[in-house]
Amino acid sequence: MLAFQAGDVASFNRIVEEYHHMVVGYLYRFVRNHAVAEELTQEVFLRVYRVRNYEPTAKFQTWLFRIVTHLALNWVRDQRAERAWLRLDERPLDVRPYELRSGALSMEDWLVHQCTLDEVRSAIEQLPERHRTAVWMHKYREMEYREIAEELGCSVPALKSLLFRAYETLRERLAHLS
Repeated sequence: MLAFQAGDVASFNRIVEEYHHMVVGYLYRFVRNHAVAEELTQEVFLRVYRVRNYEPTAKFQTWLFRIVTHLALNWVRDQRAERAWLRLDERPLDVRPYELRSGALSMEDWLVHQCTLDEVRSAIEQLPERHRTAVWMHKYREMEYREIAEELGCSVPALKSLLFRAYETLRERLAHLS
């Protein structure tokens, strides 16, 4: 990013190449729509391109995903306002079901597994937005507490408390699965 700010346009291309896939994947977890995730990814990199005052106070990836998270949360808020919320337990029409290979789970086991995943997704979706975001960052992005706290604008102890409450809620809602 510092090289790009110094005028090296090829550096920006390297940033896009390195982070594009991660950003799209992360955004897809929020929006559950590939086209929207791609569109938001373009907006992310457009914002990165326009930044002229980047200072490396944190890791570049942390800084970048702060932009990604804010865009995703804004999109979710806007969609909620329009009552066009996409549910985590709904599969997009363009996603093909898993194909079973020999040695794979039986159809019955696979269906049970899918139902369990659907229940977990539904339980996560029902969490308050801040809890849901923290769980995504912690479990799906495998971010460190410090990075999550930084992106959510809270202290690490407050984040740990928030995650504890979120996971406790999930344990209660999913107790029937154990």
